[in-house]
Amino acid sequence: MAKKLKIYFICGAGLGSSLACQMTAEDVLNKHNLDESLDHEAISSTPGLRTDIIVSAENFKPQFEKFDLDPDIRFVFLHNIVDQKEIEEKLVPVIKELE
Repeated sequence: MAKKLKIYFICGAGLGSSLACQMTAEDVLNKHNLDESLDHEAISSTPGLRTDIIVSAENFKPQFEKFDLDPDIRFVFLHNIVDQKEIEEKLVPVIKELE
């Protein structure tokens, strides 16, 4: 069995929208029988994260570019963080590629 991928959902404060996005993504992943390790965090905590994938809203993209992050981390930027269809189209292929 492959190790679970670590996926972080990032928003400004690490509370509201990242948790909503994580819960929506859980539903999508369950539908695809993907059992990964999901967590959520504030953008200010990003530089210390050890993770495979970061999922966040498109408006945070410029902030991530300022951080010196592990080049292996894959980013998934969403226009609508609680849109199951968008999460399915953008996140699921990245997970399948990394597994």
